[in-house]
Amino acid sequence: MQSTLSLSSPSSPFLPRSIHYPTHPSLIFCGLRHHPLGLRSESKGSGFGGVRSVCGSRRRVWATLSSSGNGSAGSARTGFDYDLVIIGAGVGGHGAALHAVEKGLKTAIIEGDVMGGTCVNRGCVPSKALLAVSGRMRELQDEKHMKAFGLQVDAATYDRQGVADHANGLASKIRNNLTNSLKALGVDILTGFGSILGQHNVQYGKGNTVTAKDIIIATGSVPFVPKGIEVDGKTVITSDHALKLEFVPDWIAIVGSGYIGLEFSDVYTALGSEVTFIEALDQLMPGFDPEISKLAQRVLINPRKIDYYTGVFATKITPARDGRPVVIELTDAKTKELKDTLEVDAALIATGRAPFTQGLGLENINVVTQRGFVPVDENMRVIDAKGNVVPHLYCIGDANGKMMLAHAASAQGISVVEQVTGHNHILNHLSVPAACFTHPEISMVGLTEPQARETAEKEGFEVRVAKTSFKANTKALAENEGEGLAKLIFRPDNGEILGVHIFGMHAADLIHEASNAIALGTRIQDIKFAVHAHPTLSEVLDELYKAAKVDVEAPSPVGQAVSV
Repeated sequence: MQSTLSLSSPSSPFLPRSIHYPTHPSLIFCGLRHHPLGLRSESKGSGFGGVRSVCGSRRRVWATLSSSGNGSAGSARTGFDYDLVIIGAGVGGHGAALHAVEKGLKTAIIEGDVMGGTCVNRGCVPSKALLAVSGRMRELQDEKHMKAFGLQVDAATYDRQGVADHANGLASKIRNNLTNSLKALGVDILTGFGSILGQHNVQYGKGNTVTAKDIIIATGSVPFVPKGIEVDGKTVITSDHALKLEFVPDWIAIVGSGYIGLEFSDVYTALGSEVTFIEALDQLMPGFDPEISKLAQRVLINPRKIDYYTGVFATKITPARDGRPVVIELTDAKTKELKDTLEVDAALIATGRAPFTQGLGLENINVVTQRGFVPVDENMRVIDAKGNVVPHLYCIGDANGKMMLAHAASAQGISVVEQVTGHNHILNHLSVPAACFTHPEISMVGLTEPQARETAEKEGFEVRVAKTSFKANTKALAENEGEGLAKLIFRPDNGEILGVHIFGMHAADLIHEASNAIALGTRIQDIKFAVHAHPTLSEVLDELYKAAKVDVEAPSPVGQAVSV
């Protein structure tokens, strides 16, 4: 059970839990493929007959983004209190609300905790503040690195409270920005826990009710704590507690080596802690592309004050009390026998996240969750216990489990708004990027190499891989950051990009060129002609595309060039 919601399978932790692709024959969209691997709409008998265009219809899709006025400032056009009510004001709910206003919908958002949800208050925002500190500390502490620049730096130290204040201050600033943006656009912010009373009816706070034509559930997730682990919030903690940085332990055990565990290992080791990873599977970072994991372990794990156990469960963790340290019992994942006992100063539980869906009133509409997740189709429409679509009810983000990332939630919310305003729109989750903000960073989009080869074997096509090193990049060498690799997984028969994985400086920023290429259906034979500024890190991807050998060399037709 311990790794069920984190990295219990070899699939990426960022890839969808389950993806359903549209089969409607007349659906026209751009960058949102009918099939995750190889759209064959141009071929007769492919099973997707009637699809006239993918990227050729780009203008139709994005033309719908123009606003018809701020509907929230006026009355709902539907006879309900609101056109749209969103339960949950995290990044997903916020993104949906902004797009709803742009589309002219009278919108309300219900928040039972604090604006911004997990990401802003207990997740990606404050963690990036801590990682910004760890990156600077790591650089200042690397005497060899500094000498290469001709710099001499005295011993670097830090103020723990100052670091914590930086993280808390950033969360507060972003939270206020989100609140102000919603208010400025006329979105009504309703305070209190929201639940569904029935179709079109929502309750919030103490008995307050509103009606809406459409409802979006966007309640997010909470840290998952396996059985047998006692969390006291002081010495046995989750990521929620760790982000407060109330103390820096000399020795901390991190249960789980996914992106949450990796990022916190980066923070703690930079601030002087020793780290022990406890991973249920047989290798560290099992959800990443294996080649990237191997390189990342050599750079992020082996040289640092980190040791690890693999193939074991932390079946019992007792907090420090009465002068005793934190005690961790390790059980062999296969034999179920006690393997070892650790005594450490603190333990961080980074075993993934669980959907926050209790108390939503789903029983009122005959919806049964699956391991806590709200079942939805590819349109994010909620499915009831009989397998039928619940009219006018949607669920986005961590609560549906398709892809537990804040920006995926926002993209799903925008897709839902497109649908409720009359436009067919399906989000291709394989085009959604993910990143781990270690030093150096890891980023990815699409399939890993094993996933691509497994799919290719089933569907009967060839897979090739191209790679390029940061050691060949001028900007990376100027920064003395030549450690890195970019990897492209593709189909040589048609040039389709199946996946891109990057480990290196600013990998989290570089991945978006590949992500957009997948979303827009851009093929390698087209994108390899794109021009990248020199000298920049973006040339890592430029070289990657050029290194990919495809069998179809001719670029796709483009519009007439503009003379300058």
